[in-house]
Amino acid sequence: MSKAEIFVTGGAGYIGSHTCVELLEAGYSVTVIDNFSNSSAKSLDRVRKITGKDLRIIEGDIRDEALLNRLLSETAYAGVIHFAGLKAVSESNQVPLKYYDNNVCGSIALLRAMSRNEIKTFIFSSSATVYGEPQFLPVTESHVLAPNNPYGRSKLMIEEFARDLWQSDPSWSIVILRYFNPVGAHKSGLIGEDPRNVPSNLMPYLAQVAVGRLQTLTVHGNDFGTPDGTGIRDFIHVVDLARGHVKALQTLQTKPAMLILNLGTGTGYSVLQLREAFERTSQNPIPYQIGPRRQGDVAVSYADCALAAREIGWKAQYSMQDMCEDTWRWQYNNRSGFE
Repeated sequence: MSKAEIFVTGGAGYIGSHTCVELLEAGYSVTVIDNFSNSSAKSLDRVRKITGKDLRIIEGDIRDEALLNRLLSETAYAGVIHFAGLKAVSESNQVPLKYYDNNVCGSIALLRAMSRNEIKTFIFSSSATVYGEPQFLPVTESHVLAPNNPYGRSKLMIEEFARDLWQSDPSWSIVILRYFNPVGAHKSGLIGEDPRNVPSNLMPYLAQVAVGRLQTLTVHGNDFGTPDGTGIRDFIHVVDLARGHVKALQTLQTKPAMLILNLGTGTGYSVLQLREAFERTSQNPIPYQIGPRRQGDVAVSYADCALAAREIGWKAQYSMQDMCEDTWRWQYNNRSGFE
């Protein structure tokens, strides 16, 4: 018997699809809304195949408040997990209004529709970009918030709306999850990260060079103050991340709260370290060239995740080797992604 019905925005995307797997396997029923602007409906067919369970899929845009109102009025949803949003830092610098329209206006429409339908459990997919340049390491949730690009600022605005909503009405239960750098894929090799254009994230770029879709990795800057000159990031396996959402949901069902939590591993790896690890795993050469730094890139960032362990009983389980092996299995078996 199903525990509860969960409404998942952007559920066909990379993190959303992996979270749908974990929700279904934990006994929840799932309804997904997605406009498929940067995802494939095929990912949800694969979710069904992995779990042997069905889920409801609606094609729609979260800015369509009338549609959200209708959908949220039809079913007594136990909560909403909100992934839908544009997510490329470099693109956000070029077309900021597109990011504010989609991410911010879409989230306002969603929260308004939830409020109207008395659905007050909300888990938000935020980002470590809200911290900007780290002032200390590891980064805790109390770090100053100073995002240095429109993508990060859009995430922070939504966080602030959610906090204000809770302060105005403490009957809301809200968890804001600040992700560090999601990588990896489901161990089945059936779902993984499948960017529409040239990848803006490192791991899919490495995978596409290793499989022959791209010729050369461009490393954006080798003059950071790090041991090898390249940026250091906290890479977290997407399945660990997905399980963090289920843990957050289970916590809110037993103990209403307003929580802001980092999800990462607490360990940093440089761009060149990840490249070497992936080259070993794939046993394919990954040639690279040094390019200029990208606007908004920081030198080093990794998380303190003690609060997530304390509040929702979550800790990352997967190693860097797992991340590389699972990414390579996905890319090798799906050389052109879902298409």
